[in-house]
Amino acid sequence: MKILYAASEVLPFSSSGGLADVMGSLPRALKKQQPDSDVRVVSPLYTSIRDEYRKEMKKEKEFRVRLNWRDQYCAVFSLEKDGVIYYFLDNEYYFKRGSLYGNYDDGERFAFFSMAVLDLMSVLDFYPDILHANDWQTALSVIYLKTKFSVSDKYRDIKAVFSIHNILFQGQFDHAILGDVFDLPQGLSQIVDYRGCINLMKGAIVCADSVLTVSERYAEEIKTEEYGHGLDPIIRMYSCKLSGILNGIDYDYYDPQKDKALYKNYTYRSVGRKAENKTALQAELGLPVRADVPMISVISRLTDQKGLDLIKDKADELLGDDVQLVVLGCGDRYYEDFFRGLQYRRSDKMRALILYDKELSKRIYAASDIFLMPSKTEPCGLSQMIASRYGAVPVVRETGGLYDSIKPYRFVDGKHIGNGFTFFSYNASDMLYVTREATATYQAKEEFRELVVNIMKHDFSWKASAKKYAELYKSLAPER
Repeated sequence: MKILYAASEVLPFSSSGGLADVMGSLPRALKKQQPDSDVRVVSPLYTSIRDEYRKEMKKEKEFRVRLNWRDQYCAVFSLEKDGVIYYFLDNEYYFKRGSLYGNYDDGERFAFFSMAVLDLMSVLDFYPDILHANDWQTALSVIYLKTKFSVSDKYRDIKAVFSIHNILFQGQFDHAILGDVFDLPQGLSQIVDYRGCINLMKGAIVCADSVLTVSERYAEEIKTEEYGHGLDPIIRMYSCKLSGILNGIDYDYYDPQKDKALYKNYTYRSVGRKAENKTALQAELGLPVRADVPMISVISRLTDQKGLDLIKDKADELLGDDVQLVVLGCGDRYYEDFFRGLQYRRSDKMRALILYDKELSKRIYAASDIFLMPSKTEPCGLSQMIASRYGAVPVVRETGGLYDSIKPYRFVDGKHIGNGFTFFSYNASDMLYVTREATATYQAKEEFRELVVNIMKHDFSWKASAKKYAELYKSLAPER
C-alpha cells in the first residue's frame, strides 16, 4: 500500500507536542511491520528545522500553489530515514516564523500547506491509497481531496483518514474568509459551517472515510458534551466511522539503556543505577542531594487541560511531606507564575523549569520516582508511557488514554497487579490521596523496586498499534 501522512509537525524535525512524537514514530513502525508498503510523510519546512537535517535533504521540485487569487511558490525537499520518505514543503512567507503556531494568519498558512499536499501528488506522480491527515492544520487536505480534487480520476479513489489528537483545537474561523483564504465556494459552505463559523475539523469529519482518535476511551468521551467541546453532536452523527487506537512511543528514541541525555544509563535489570540520575539532577538543579527522598515530577504543557489546578490546590500540602517536586513545561502565564512562586516559597524542595526541552525532560523522567499527570482530559497522553519506560511510576486520572494505558496498582489474589496509581473524580483531594499512596509505596523499598521493574517491562511500543493502523488501511482499500 501507499500511505501519505500529512502533519504540521514531525519529530525529529519539528515539534511542539505529542503530534510530533506520533508522526515521528508511527510511520516508521508501520514501515517496519509492512516493509512492502510505501510510507511517506509531508510537513512544512520550518525555519526551526536544524541544519543537520537540511544538509540531508534533496530538492525534488518547484511548483505553484493556487488559493483563490493567490499564486504562491512552493518547493519540495525530501529526506529518507528508516525506510520512510519525508517531504518538506518550502515557502518562507508562510513558514519562516519564530513559532510553529500562534500566528495571526495560521488559517491561511495551513490552507496553503493543505492545498500543496494535494498538488504534491501530481507534481511527484505519487497518488497514495491512503491520505492520513492530522488535526485541524491538515483538515483542509481531506476537504480538498473529497471536493475540489474528486473530479480527477487519479484522486477519486484515494481514501482519507483523519485523526483527532485533541478536539479542543478545531480550526474555527469567520465565514468571511471561506472563499478568499480557503478557496471554497459557497456551495460547499455547509461542509465546514458549524454554529455560525467555519470549523475545519468538522469539515474533515464529514469528508473523511475514517475518523480516528488516539485512544479507545477518548473516542467514547468525545461523543459527550463534557469532552466534545461543542463538536459532540457531529461526533455522534458520524460515530459509524469513528474508532480509537492507542498511541505508542518510539522505543529507540526513549531508551534509558542508550539515551545520551541521561547521566547514567540503565535497564530494568540494572534499575539500581536509576538513583544516580536522581542525585545528579538534584545537584544540577540545586536541590538537596538525597537518594532516599521520593522525587515527583510534572512534565507538561501548563494549561487547564492538564489538571494543574488540582496540583495548585494541594501543592503546599504535598510539599509538606518528605518529597521533592520538579515541574518542567511552559504555557499559560497564570500557571507559569504560580510554579515560579511555589519555587520561591519552597526552594528547599521544589524546582520550576519554565521551558520546553526534550533532552532535559528525559533526564527528569530518569531521575523521578513518581510521575504526576492529573489531566482533566487527555486524548492519549505519551508522558505516562515515557515515564514508565524510564521507571517513574505514573500517578494519573482515569481519563482518555490515561485510563487505557495505566491500571491501578493493588493487591489481588496474593499478588500485586497494575502499573501505576489512579483516581477517577476530578478532585484535588483524591489526587493527593493516591500520590501519597505512591510515596508510601516508595518507602517499601523492595515492593517499589518490583513495581518499577514491572512498569519498565510493560510494552508501550508501537508494535500492537501499528498493526491496527495497517488493518484499518487495508479495510479502506482492500483491493489495492
